[in-house]
Amino acid sequence: MKETYYDELLNIKTVGEQKEFNKSLHYHRYEPTPYSALEQLFKKYQLKSSDRIVDFGCGKGRLNFFIHYLFQASVVGVEMNRTFYIEAIENRNRYMKKTNKNKDIEFHCCLAENYEIDLRDNRFYFFNPFSVQIFMKIINNILLSFEKEPREIELVLFYGSKDYIFFLENQTAFEMKEEVMLPDLSEHNPYEKFVIYQLL
Repeated sequence: MKETYYDELLNIKTVGEQKEFNKSLHYHRYEPTPYSALEQLFKKYQLKSSDRIVDFGCGKGRLNFFIHYLFQASVVGVEMNRTFYIEAIENRNRYMKKTNKNKDIEFHCCLAENYEIDLRDNRFYFFNPFSVQIFMKIINNILLSFEKEPREIELVLFYGSKDYIFFLENQTAFEMKEEVMLPDLSEHNPYEKFVIYQLL
């Protein structure tokens, strides 16, 4: 129900399954974060309009439009699949017609590890989009950008794998800030939650 409600509210199309699969073992199947989970996340985790959020493996842009609508924050989607990237651009055009908001929504069609971290980027979202090897490269890119421009940086992981968590907690300066559990879901699947890490 919520899937169609929010798509209609935002004038976008993000419902549907992935029809083509990537041949690489490093990149996982696209699946949008359920709107019901996003509602729970943003009841507890607030963003500011001055934040700039990057969604790695953004697909058709659901998270980007949801955040932009709620917080008027800058959003960036990084998507390697050209078909999804084109759909995200089409969604942006539809969203702009409905809301008259056309500022601060970017999409990039490239491999996640090749996205050049903007020195304004300060929030990064991962819905288990790729292997830990790719994740490590991206975290390294984020840390290099932090050296150039120290700022408050946070990561939001949904379905964060054990490998992601182990790497962050044992090989980086990131520390867990909070967990956002999802009623009725987290108790059946311990991975079905959001974990927020901050760079200290």
